[in-house]
Parts: sequence; C-alpha cells; structure tokens
Amino acid sequence: MLPLAAGAVVLIITVALFWSALPRGGRKYRFADTAWEPYIGVALTAGIALGFALLLTGIFDLAGS
Repeated sequence: MLPLAAGAVVLIITVALFWSALPRGGRKYRFADTAWEPYIGVALTAGIALGFALLLTGIFDLAGS
C-alpha cells in the first residue's frame, strides 16, 4: 500500500511542477536558454517514471496478496 501512495504523491508533485514550468502570457519558461534546461527535462522525466513504477509496484503488490 505504501508504494501505491508514494507513487501517487510523486506523480502529483511532478505534474504540478511541470504545470508550473509551462510558459504563460507569451513568455518562455524560467529555465529556457540556461544551463539548467536539460536537467529540468531529465528530472521531470525521472519523476514521472518513478511515480509510474511505484504505482505499478503497489498495484502488483495488492493484486498478489
């Protein structure tokens, strides 16, 4: 049950961070054209992958018991 809840929390946080990084009002997002730009993309991708992996682990754990 813990991996399922942790996966949901990680996905919610990652989606919220992604949503806050989207450009608004005709402006670029704050990390565009900086040295941090590739790292932000990798971090968001890793957060989504980790969240889904935890969700699947939780689901398989619940289905197996």
